[in-house]
Amino acid sequence: MLDATSSYNPMDRRITVDDRTGQRIVPETARRSENRYGNRPTMKDVAARAGVGLKTVSRVVNGESGVTPDTERRVQEAIEALGFRRNDSARVLRKGRTASVGLVLEDLADPFYGPLSRAVEEVARAHGALLINGSSAEDPDREQELVLALCARRVDGLVVIPAGDDHRYLEPEIKAGVATVFVDRPAGRIDADVVLSDSFGGARDGIAHLIAHGHRRIGFIGDMPRIHTAAERLRGYRAAMEDAGIPVEESWISLGVTDPERVRRAAEEMLSGTTPVTAIFAGNNRVTVTVVRVLAEHDRPVALVGFDDFELADLLDPGVTVIAQDAAALGRTAAERLFRQLDGSLITPERIELPTRLIARGSGELAPAD
Repeated sequence: MLDATSSYNPMDRRITVDDRTGQRIVPETARRSENRYGNRPTMKDVAARAGVGLKTVSRVVNGESGVTPDTERRVQEAIEALGFRRNDSARVLRKGRTASVGLVLEDLADPFYGPLSRAVEEVARAHGALLINGSSAEDPDREQELVLALCARRVDGLVVIPAGDDHRYLEPEIKAGVATVFVDRPAGRIDADVVLSDSFGGARDGIAHLIAHGHRRIGFIGDMPRIHTAAERLRGYRAAMEDAGIPVEESWISLGVTDPERVRRAAEEMLSGTTPVTAIFAGNNRVTVTVVRVLAEHDRPVALVGFDDFELADLLDPGVTVIAQDAAALGRTAAERLFRQLDGSLITPERIELPTRLIARGSGELAPAD
């Protein structure tokens, strides 16, 4: 018989029973459950679909001998059709196991992710779940490898800060019951829950603040353009400049890796020449820190607004004006939504956007030097 975790409707009359083996056989055309956050398929489901015994499926999954090529083909086709993933942590599946949640970050070393990760963990603990962290290092292939490894270990849910822009590889896992929420950036090419900060609005507010203090030549240094947050913040920059009727010179814009050497080079180029910028908007905390170092070596005051707050920003002279995100709120909101998926109270994915706030500390209020 199919076990209680089967994703098939037991009332589907197209499921038949083999008189010889007593196994339930599901034709290729049998429908799967439409529940977006349904149950994962098991090896029993695979056995039923392929019309073989459970031991045969186990042999195929574990790469053991003793299976004919035709039988192996049928089992592999059933695995593919069901989206079955081998359980690498089967020992924890017994009754009373601890629920677990995977958190895939862009960079564990980035201070921005500290409060976000802690908030996710606090919500997970409140629900009696264990949190497992991993870092994609902004590599889409590594992200996919890590996510699928977590799924193979039977995590109940995933909170993902995506590095890639195509997440169709996750569709079988979501259909199989892995609750999934994306944070900071939306998923690519699938419909999924996402919790974001208002990057566009925050950047627009930061640039408008500089314009209000007399600046017209404003540089923008951001992250790689393929990253959603970088693109949205650049869009906010352009919108604020357009609203003020200020033409933008492309030499005022620099997008790329946040490596200090690249950022330093971009800042120095903007600050040189006959018409240097009088203000810089830094697209994230890592960019801001490098720009602060460059400006400390500069012989004239240059205004600065950074996206993301960072430690000691208020102790510098002048203090650094920032557009602050609430990283803890991002993590908490995402985790709470994840557990609402798991308890069955959420069906339709939503996009949730949290506001940012401008913290004026002095650097963004400097008047143009010329």
